[in-house]
Amino acid sequence: MEEDKMLSASHGGGAKATNIIRGAIVGLCIIVFLGYIMMWCIMPTDTYYNKWVPHIMASTNSTYFGLQGPILLDFTFPILFIAVMGCIYTHLGKGMESSDRKKDPFKKLRRPMIIKGLGIVNWIELFFFAMFILLCLWYFSSFMHFWYEKINMEAMSRGDKLWQAKLERFALVIGLAGNVCLTFLFFPVTRGSSILAFLGLTSEASIKYHIWLGHLSMTMFTAHGFSYLIYWALTHRLSEALKWDEMWDQTYVNNIAGELCLLSGLVMWSTTFPSIRRRMFEVFYYTHNLYILFIIFYILHKGLFFICIMLPGMYLFVIDRFLRFLQSRQKVRLVSARVLPCETVELNFSKSRALNYTPTSTMFVSIPIISKLQWHPFTVTSNSRLEPDTLSVVIKCEGSWTKKLYDLISSPSSVDRLQASIEGPYGPPTTHFLRHDMLVMVSGGSGITPFISIIRDLMFMSSARKCKTPKLLLISTFRNSSHLSMLDLLLPVSGASAGSCNLDLQIEAYVTREKVQPLEKAEPARIIRFRPLPSDSPISPNLGKNSWLWLAAIISSSFVIFLFILGIITRYYIYPIDHNTNKVNLMTQRTVLTTLIICFSIAITATAAFLWNKNQNVKETKQIQDLEDSTTGGSSGSMHDAADRELESLPHQSLVKSMKVHYGARPDLKRILLQSKGSSIGALVCGPKQMRHDVAAICSSGLAENLHFESISFSW
Repeated sequence: MEEDKMLSASHGGGAKATNIIRGAIVGLCIIVFLGYIMMWCIMPTDTYYNKWVPHIMASTNSTYFGLQGPILLDFTFPILFIAVMGCIYTHLGKGMESSDRKKDPFKKLRRPMIIKGLGIVNWIELFFFAMFILLCLWYFSSFMHFWYEKINMEAMSRGDKLWQAKLERFALVIGLAGNVCLTFLFFPVTRGSSILAFLGLTSEASIKYHIWLGHLSMTMFTAHGFSYLIYWALTHRLSEALKWDEMWDQTYVNNIAGELCLLSGLVMWSTTFPSIRRRMFEVFYYTHNLYILFIIFYILHKGLFFICIMLPGMYLFVIDRFLRFLQSRQKVRLVSARVLPCETVELNFSKSRALNYTPTSTMFVSIPIISKLQWHPFTVTSNSRLEPDTLSVVIKCEGSWTKKLYDLISSPSSVDRLQASIEGPYGPPTTHFLRHDMLVMVSGGSGITPFISIIRDLMFMSSARKCKTPKLLLISTFRNSSHLSMLDLLLPVSGASAGSCNLDLQIEAYVTREKVQPLEKAEPARIIRFRPLPSDSPISPNLGKNSWLWLAAIISSSFVIFLFILGIITRYYIYPIDHNTNKVNLMTQRTVLTTLIICFSIAITATAAFLWNKNQNVKETKQIQDLEDSTTGGSSGSMHDAADRELESLPHQSLVKSMKVHYGARPDLKRILLQSKGSSIGALVCGPKQMRHDVAAICSSGLAENLHFESISFSW
């Protein structure tokens, strides 16, 4: 008893120390970020040009870093520092499950609202969005004021009329304002971002920010490009559009690269609008890969100065993209599939026990026999604690790719092996479901999949008696009765037995297109077993158990290597010829060289970290397999075959306290939510846009103060 008390006190003291460290990291990062934003605010002012620019220009004579030195210090280092601190913060908080039910001081600010063009947002998001718009307006207006003070001299020196000179300055400044949006554009789509995890966000939930920034960027860049074309046409200088390298107003610029950059961006932009993206997803998917050309031509267009300004977001994105590339080269072990009568299939992969993930995580899947280029995201429905050896995703036929997959698996002559590659899984670092007294989960169709992962996670907690779990109410809407078979997925393939679980779960299922229960019984789920090759590997953590610390090491070490190589090359290659060569002609080579150094530094550090952890994963998997073989004597087959047999023999018992199926009706969401009992009700919704908006409107109405809204959506 004494030992238990001492252990509990020691654990509490450790948790307190961890929270203090995490609090210190938050405070430090806030200070650094405010300084970073201050640099953006100062840049378009006289102070910057009269005090900072002379210092920057003087540093171009540096024998080691030249122009990049001060810009890297001012604009790149702060964000990379926050990214590294975010890795440490997230690592320290790994495994922490928030069950604190104290009153949320920001509750009213988190209340959702529906704004046309933005969708469902809360006051906090709206505040930061407004601050960002103000930053862009400040940046634009300050630059316009700065340049318009000299507009008469500029017009006289070029022989332009005053309004023509103003048009040219407007074209320049609107392009500079677009750089602000582009700098932040890649943060939301960095799937394994420590900054998103630091803010409690996921890449799926942050896609809307990427969309907003993308529209703002392309609006400004389009105005920038076409304004310059109009200006050149009016001043009879259209030949400027065909120049590769030149000095324009004492600034390096590459006009052809800029035009190619804008063309790439316009092609991407034209396919991003919902009416096109949803009807022709493959067109959107393939054209969006033009971002590579867009970035290359953007860098060539403006040179080293703007590389360093927009580098932080791109740097973190390239690290993430390269790690995803390394993971996607591996063939994973797909062991079985469960085929449901509603054109839905559950894929069950073998996974390493070192891989842990949180509910609502997503994973990108590629099936080369269907398409070697397409990657599709799916919600992970399994739970890493309840099912330590299996990772499952549920795929419903809703497009050509998913239809081909379902036909391939469900056909009588099903394949023996299905080659697959994955990226992920990606999810929130921690969950907050335990802070509520009750969870009301509203789903439409395949929107039930993230709730399966939540239910299985709470199922594990309930069976392990780890803590008090909230009451669960699952409201699922389906088109026809065959889709009710998706509720069978609530039972895991393997894991804790139903008898040891005290989960309070109630299901209200609504079948909208059938008025009465059909007389015929639905076909049972069919199990398909695959025969993976020995070379197919279980899904393992990309960077091992301490993935966040490894990511921090990759970010910091690659940046140090980049600075070291850049300094050596500048000192012994660039500097000796810089004073004997036309700097304009040399600028493209310097820009390309700097970009290649960045890519090389990231590739060498990320590859080393990936291969080290891959080797460790193989050793651990082999040790576990040897231990299981020695225990079973090798007579019971693999653990995955055992899981399949358990699935076949699993009795049709239910963890559900009460289940009702309503035919020919839709749920009265307002009545259900307002009548839910408890001091804190989590209102989670995943489904069609209108369903999400309906739940958000109820939670924002103020009729019930205990409702906490959360939208789980992977399509915007």
